[in-house]
Amino acid sequence: MRVPMIVDPASSPSLAPSPSPPTAPRRTPLPAAPTTIAAVHTALPPHRYGQDDLTEPIGDLCLPPGADRAVLRRLHASAGVRTRHLALPIERYAGLGDFGQSNDAWMAAGLELGEEALTGALKEAGLQPSDVDLLVCASITGVAAPSLDARLAGRMGLRPDVKRLPVFGLGCVAGAAGLARVHDYLRGHPDDTAVLLTVELCSLTLQRRDDSRANLVAGALFGDGAAALVARGARGSGDGSGGGSGGGSDSGRAGPGAAGPSVVATRSRLYPDTEQLLGWNIGAGGFRVVIDAGVPGIVRDHFGRHLRAFLAEHGLTTDDIGTWVCHPGGPRVLSAVTDALGLPADALDSARRSLAAVGNMSSVSVLHILQSIRESRPPHPGTWGLLMAMGPGFCSELVLLRW
Repeated sequence: MRVPMIVDPASSPSLAPSPSPPTAPRRTPLPAAPTTIAAVHTALPPHRYGQDDLTEPIGDLCLPPGADRAVLRRLHASAGVRTRHLALPIERYAGLGDFGQSNDAWMAAGLELGEEALTGALKEAGLQPSDVDLLVCASITGVAAPSLDARLAGRMGLRPDVKRLPVFGLGCVAGAAGLARVHDYLRGHPDDTAVLLTVELCSLTLQRRDDSRANLVAGALFGDGAAALVARGARGSGDGSGGGSGGGSDSGRAGPGAAGPSVVATRSRLYPDTEQLLGWNIGAGGFRVVIDAGVPGIVRDHFGRHLRAFLAEHGLTTDDIGTWVCHPGGPRVLSAVTDALGLPADALDSARRSLAAVGNMSSVSVLHILQSIRESRPPHPGTWGLLMAMGPGFCSELVLLRW
């Protein structure tokens, strides 16, 4: 789910140091991977607010009448967020009386945003809905059966034999982990086209009359949105010769979105004895956020070592990475990542810009950042990139890219 930022310093939970991984021999980097990112498209709700305009209304929702708002205002001022988009007009949140009503709102807004994101990504890639062979759909801010992907398939014209994989529980890491699993699929299905769709309406999980620090942090940090990423297998990445294994149309297979970064390798990591750091406590009121103050400490103590070992397996160091795509958990987590990796101060500026413009959108954020990089300043051919995120587990996911 989401990675906290605006929390008081606290000692990390007890965590026995894990043994250092064996030094991997340096070797020649892998050849170009069979997965090409053909398009990324983000969809944002129309209800956009300045951070200052949300502080008092969120206080009205979360705090009991007459409560001191000093902590709330301090959290909003230090979140690194300037503007956010919400699924509903802010005045409507007070009328969401229970989890059922919030989840209904998630379903309605999520379908609209999911369709917009998916339509935009397919158009950018020069593809039709019938070209999609696999649809992975991730969300941690609502639940439905049939899932969002099943409901979108009919209304968008996906093939009846499209493979679907709805994902719940990965939270903020799902943008990176979803891309990694799409890559795994396409290695075995090189003719196929796969889409990762992430839909996160974080505002609908805010708990009314809950003045816990975690709920106040969530109210200061998170925004709403959806994003879709189109990925192509080796034989479907721009030569126009491949067709989906399910019999989809060849139309647009060499479309304008065919040229993009390749996925070279991925790595997943669970950190022992950290399950309590991030997640939900689920009850009658819905999703009550769990955010522990120890997350930045875990990042500083463990993340850098594992990331360097992953790069070393491909003959790389952090100095070889020209583009960093990091989930914007919040200012303190971004600082922890910068410290753990010994990065220049501006290395994660793309994450900070995304955080300022739209807040932390959970799994959507890394895709939003990747889109902005592709559109505003695409790296030179041959540039190495690393897309990374952290989430409940506590876990991390790394995706090595090359342009």
